[in-house]
Amino acid sequence: MSDPTRRFSSRVENYVRYRPGYPREIVELLVGECGLNADCVVADVGSGPGNLSELFLRYGCRVYGVEPNREMREAGERRLEAYANFESVDGSAEATTLGGGSVDFVAAGQAFHWFKPDAARREFARLLKPGGWVVVVWNDRRTNGSAFLEAYERLLLTRGTDYKEVSHKYADESVLRPFFGAGGMRLKVFESKQSFDFEGLKGRLLSSSYTPEPGHPNFTPMLEELAALFAAHAPDGRVAFEYETKIYYGQV
Repeated sequence: MSDPTRRFSSRVENYVRYRPGYPREIVELLVGECGLNADCVVADVGSGPGNLSELFLRYGCRVYGVEPNREMREAGERRLEAYANFESVDGSAEATTLGGGSVDFVAAGQAFHWFKPDAARREFARLLKPGGWVVVVWNDRRTNGSAFLEAYERLLLTRGTDYKEVSHKYADESVLRPFFGAGGMRLKVFESKQSFDFEGLKGRLLSSSYTPEPGHPNFTPMLEELAALFAAHAPDGRVAFEYETKIYYGQV
């Protein structure tokens, strides 16, 4: 699907249930290095169902969740309805609809690779107060280091729709460095894991926009191969995804 704002419309339930959250160390990092405090205003751009927004909300910040996909935006509204300091916004990275100089931080979790970098950079610079920060976060799944992780990566390469094209954009420093520009880009990495039974592994697979959906010729073969993969690599009935959470941050 060429329109990135529509890629997750049919995957919201699996995304909400099976995608990883973000480590609270992100907030601790931003407090220590960027002056984040509970009075700060954050624009979470490409906020989806609110995984990253909730991290800032729990700390006490006011958060604008900017999300162009209606189904994902509504999932975020349901998840975060108890937070009085959350506001859902129908907007995009290139046109957030927020006022100029209105936020202290612009954050993007698992979303920057869908942005148009030049237009997003202009918009983020417009949004930020003087001295504001941009924070770009990915939960980067490890693709090697165990027989299971390597087998799962082969499954995506052989049965995915446009996995190779999408995955190479993650944490692309050749794009990120000019995005942050003369102010420089910092990087911090944290490690985390998810553990799944078969239904969880299946849901995690189907939450990804680069996997085929029902009706696609690769859909049934993909699930059959996933079941065989699980049987081969889950002697105790569970498998683990390992992540490096990469935080790129700086002032544009």
